[in-house]
Amino acid sequence: MALNVPGLVVMVLFYLLVLGTGIWASRKSKRLHDSSQADQTEITLLGNRGISMVVGVFTMTATFVGGGYIVGLTEAVYNPTMGLAWAVMPISSPLSLIVGGILFAKKMRDRKYVTMMDPFQIKYGNVISGVLSVILVIGDILWVTATLIGLGATMSVILDLSYSLCIWISAAVAIIYTLLGGLYSVAYTDIIQLTLIFFCLWLCVPFILMNPHSADITKTAFNFTYQAPWIGLVDKESAFMWIDNFLILTIGNIGYQDFHQRTLSASSSATARITCFIAAPLVFILGVPSVLIGAVAASTDWNLTTYGSPSPYERGEVGQILPIALQYLSPPYISIIGIGAVAAAVMSSTDSGLLAVSSIVTFNIYKKILRTKASDRELQWVIRITVVLAGLAGTSLTFLQNSIMVFWILGSGIAYTIMFPQLICVLYFNICNGYGSIMGLLVGVLLRVLCGEPSIGLPVVLQFPGCILQDGKYVQCAPVSTICMLSTIVVTLCFSYLASMFFNKELIPERWDIFQVKTQQQKPTLKTCDDVKTHREKPDDGSEMELMLVARNQQE
Repeated sequence: MALNVPGLVVMVLFYLLVLGTGIWASRKSKRLHDSSQADQTEITLLGNRGISMVVGVFTMTATFVGGGYIVGLTEAVYNPTMGLAWAVMPISSPLSLIVGGILFAKKMRDRKYVTMMDPFQIKYGNVISGVLSVILVIGDILWVTATLIGLGATMSVILDLSYSLCIWISAAVAIIYTLLGGLYSVAYTDIIQLTLIFFCLWLCVPFILMNPHSADITKTAFNFTYQAPWIGLVDKESAFMWIDNFLILTIGNIGYQDFHQRTLSASSSATARITCFIAAPLVFILGVPSVLIGAVAASTDWNLTTYGSPSPYERGEVGQILPIALQYLSPPYISIIGIGAVAAAVMSSTDSGLLAVSSIVTFNIYKKILRTKASDRELQWVIRITVVLAGLAGTSLTFLQNSIMVFWILGSGIAYTIMFPQLICVLYFNICNGYGSIMGLLVGVLLRVLCGEPSIGLPVVLQFPGCILQDGKYVQCAPVSTICMLSTIVVTLCFSYLASMFFNKELIPERWDIFQVKTQQQKPTLKTCDDVKTHREKPDDGSEMELMLVARNQQE
């Protein structure tokens, strides 16, 4: 197969369009700073909290509809061992937005946090928040890696370019425009990318559906034709695993900084919440083309195509089924359009991950822990360096493992079993303190490691009821991730209560209270930002979190 020159030209034009949009957005960011004299760091990370509803809907939707969403959805529907029944992303992702809009968008936007780690820093102090920040950064980098793998596989199949070259070029473009304008560049390029995703994918669907080598998908959905029915099946033995996967995909997204960065940058708390609700059905609509392509691929006699026998599943190329279907089941010019959609989806997720990492590192680690008196100019350089380093780290990991699933499991494990329960506790339970947070973290991580994960080579040590032996490996049928997540919440609450009781009743000397549990409870103004509002007027600059941190530092 020779180099696909027309496809290469189209991709170059796409990258130039995205890069040009990013440069334009960076100039808009600079003009805003010059005209309003606003804090440049907040402009870079949150767009000066002035993202409108329209732009917010685009960037929120594009963040969820990434390369893993499009490529992974097609893979799940095509895979004979899974099928549509296991491809829950078009339902779980919209539900994630709805849950996030109801429980987190207004509460966090009203308190004017800069990142999702701010409530931890306010309540627990720098040590615990620093540890959790590092864990969150690792999760976001793993997410960047997973999205880049999807793009590399797709471009290498259709354009016949080197896998590594495709990944490095795409990562470089995303790094450059994220460096230039921060959230403004990411948000406005998301508009271009989401538009391309919608039109390109839906344009490909009719051609793939009408290809002469595939059977009627309405018949193959329930009948064995070329492989098992693509509708899939959830039997009794795997029901709890299905529930576990569904909850991970629904709630796990809220454990990433990317989601909260969109709500915190909204022009108001009402805008933040409505943005989530509008984006939810759009995410569902954008998942339908991937489902249809996966169904057609499962209904195809591959021996009649130029791909030949055996099928992609038998060759172990299930993860590349989307580019394979575009390449062999549609005209060449349509496959080129399809690769544009995948590239747009991947870059919309990659830039979000890069900005999320730079936000946590710059604000919660560098400014609040390492250099509390850092100037605005210094912080801008930290943002730039972090974006580059995060991009290099995420891109480098793609050469250690080329499976999206491996990085998805690791990333979702961090978001769902560690960050989400910690976020619930710190926002909704005033009894929580640093001691409970540490114990919850340790128990959650230890329990998840003992439960094992055969797909990444982690053996099962702690066997729950229903654990079975498959191909010489133990496989958990219980919802282990959900058990670990709930255990983290319970342990955090219990140990927080015990620590509070011991110190308040002086069963443990107060000088041993390194997290100042007794002092916090004696001064309720440190519990939440809402309590602070009742005792003072809201500051003109809206920097409520800064006052909270100052109050805590004075205590220490």
